[in-house]
Amino acid sequence: MNPLNRSALGDWASLPFFTEDWPGIAQNLASEPREVLPPASQVFAALEHLQPDAVDVVILGQDPYPTPGHAHGYAFSAEPDVRPLPRSLSNIFKELQDDIGVSPQSPDLRFWADQGVLLLNAVLTVPAGDANGHAKLGWQKLTAQVLTRLSDRPRAYLLWGAHAQKAAAAVDPVQNLKIETPHPSPLSARRGFFGSRPFSRVNDWLQRQGKPGIHWINP
Repeated sequence: MNPLNRSALGDWASLPFFTEDWPGIAQNLASEPREVLPPASQVFAALEHLQPDAVDVVILGQDPYPTPGHAHGYAFSAEPDVRPLPRSLSNIFKELQDDIGVSPQSPDLRFWADQGVLLLNAVLTVPAGDANGHAKLGWQKLTAQVLTRLSDRPRAYLLWGAHAQKAAAAVDPVQNLKIETPHPSPLSARRGFFGSRPFSRVNDWLQRQGKPGIHWINP
């Protein structure tokens, strides 16, 4: 595991996690005999991409895609050349199509981050082929601290599935837009994710806050 680049983290580097918890997690990752995903340089990509004050929307994922070549440090996003689409992302695109009439052509969602959407997984690493394999390393402390840092002003939260909803239980539903639905995975998408229209609802809310909506389709 590469040394932590605090300068790339910007304001996030002040979170206690990076002093108190990261050294132990880094040691565990260094001793992990299996391939760790995403690559070390991309583990904190979502935070490096978007500073706290620039975050308007938070989408919480569970952990990275466990298939080598898919994960690149952004929840639900995948490298541009990944085909077929990861199944959860395919369902997200189906809901986008139903909600606003069109969906992206690429699995790479970094253009959402460019517009203020924090694509954060609750667990930032995974052993190749073993979903949730790093769920007990302590990454959730970072998630909690990130959400606390973002409690300074209203934001929109898309919380898909029980893990995300538990992680964001303390987010104030009065101050913020809090959309909670089942996860978009094939196992649960038809239990309430499909038909929830999260993307248009977020844009309606942002516009009521005097902010531009997210261009969900085009970079």
